[in-house]
Amino acid sequence: MLTQQQLPLSPELGKSYIKQCYNSDKAALAFIAMAVSYLLLGLTFGVLGSLQYLLPKFLNNYLTFQKTRPLHVYLAISWIFTAAQGGLYYYLPRLSNRKLFWLQGAWIHFALQLLTSLAIITAFFMGYFGGREYLEFPPFMGIFIAISWLPFAINFFGTISPQFKTAPVYYFSWTIGIVFFYITLSESYLWVFDHFNNNVTRDITVQWKALGSMVGSWNMLVYGTSLYIMEQLKGDKKISRSPIAFFFFFLGFTNLMFNWGHHTYIVPAAPWVKTVAYVISMTELLIFGQILFQFRKTISNTLKYYYSIPFRLLSFADIWIFLNLGAAIAISIPAINFYTHGTHITVAHAMGTTIGINTMLLFASIFYILQQQKPGALNQKSSWIGKGVLITNISLILFWTSLIGSGLVKISARLENKAFAVMMKNCEPFFKIFAISGIGILIGLAILIVTVLALVFKKEHNLPLHIDSNSLVEMETEL
Repeated sequence: MLTQQQLPLSPELGKSYIKQCYNSDKAALAFIAMAVSYLLLGLTFGVLGSLQYLLPKFLNNYLTFQKTRPLHVYLAISWIFTAAQGGLYYYLPRLSNRKLFWLQGAWIHFALQLLTSLAIITAFFMGYFGGREYLEFPPFMGIFIAISWLPFAINFFGTISPQFKTAPVYYFSWTIGIVFFYITLSESYLWVFDHFNNNVTRDITVQWKALGSMVGSWNMLVYGTSLYIMEQLKGDKKISRSPIAFFFFFLGFTNLMFNWGHHTYIVPAAPWVKTVAYVISMTELLIFGQILFQFRKTISNTLKYYYSIPFRLLSFADIWIFLNLGAAIAISIPAINFYTHGTHITVAHAMGTTIGINTMLLFASIFYILQQQKPGALNQKSSWIGKGVLITNISLILFWTSLIGSGLVKISARLENKAFAVMMKNCEPFFKIFAISGIGILIGLAILIVTVLALVFKKEHNLPLHIDSNSLVEMETEL
């Protein structure tokens, strides 16, 4: 087995590197390619949906808003899960220093997920629905999603065999993410049983609990990945083993289980549910304070390592964590939530989290992998990648503020008892910014997506190749 040597963060540090390759790397890159394809399609349907929001008759005879919205949501969620899975397929052998437990299982997972996605997208196009928020496809398709995840779970636990007493914090994050995905997916279909379906309060409460916690499950996968990348970039294993890392992990885990309750303030459920949700939501102030405390250090590191694409993306994600955490804390206060619930302010929080945080973190993971696998080709495209990142974040801040602006207009109209038509008329300027900035996000992320796909399918021929005796690892060297 080769000794791992980190790639240099800066061209000034030299050009020597050792590149490890496992026979599962092709599967990891295949998942990355599928993930960014999900994202491109999801963005396309999102832009179409925003245009339909402005022009209700746009494509109405071919593709209605009732179809573009669930297509956008499903593909965006699939992007997050699939990109995280691709990263794990790449990182697991390197963490355990052995080959993937079940290589064929990774390809079975890929095939099942691809076929399931094609079936769900086809169902949406044909107008077959039947599910709930996030899972609006016919309920029986959820079974295939659960089955497709089995090879992934088997590979995770079979490859890494975590010893939790000495494990870094990202082992716990990934484990919780996988386990709670199954728990929340199961809970999200409890509505098919009469015990839940016949009681509106119980139905809505359980549904928000399931889907709110499902968001937590994919956050655990993404945040675990980002912690691993930070550890590798800084070359400091103490980051993921420190008491503060585990404190914030358990704080995040607690939020995964209970934070969903602030969505049910308007539901006549048991008062303790709302009280617990409020208290847990306010613990996010600790995370908020930590970000403020580290702000100067974050800015200093960003300027120092700006040339490193993964570090740059992590820095932008840090800014979006700050902004969205502030919004999340605000809308978790019952007196404020009463007005913001059901407005575009909630959408702003969701989009800021999905694009600003999760997407930036996942692209940091993807470019970290490509930095190891295709360093020469990545360096040639670094300028385009930088432009894509900048366009995306500038467009997103306009997108985010336009949604908050339209939400405030709606709140004002409700307080002043204005007619719905008047309220919508007042929102038009914000909707226009929303649509234009959405196109900007599409352009920025499309640059990143096309670059990733080009790099994934590009072969580097300029380096000598060595294969070890076990055919598990390949090494490329350049001196």
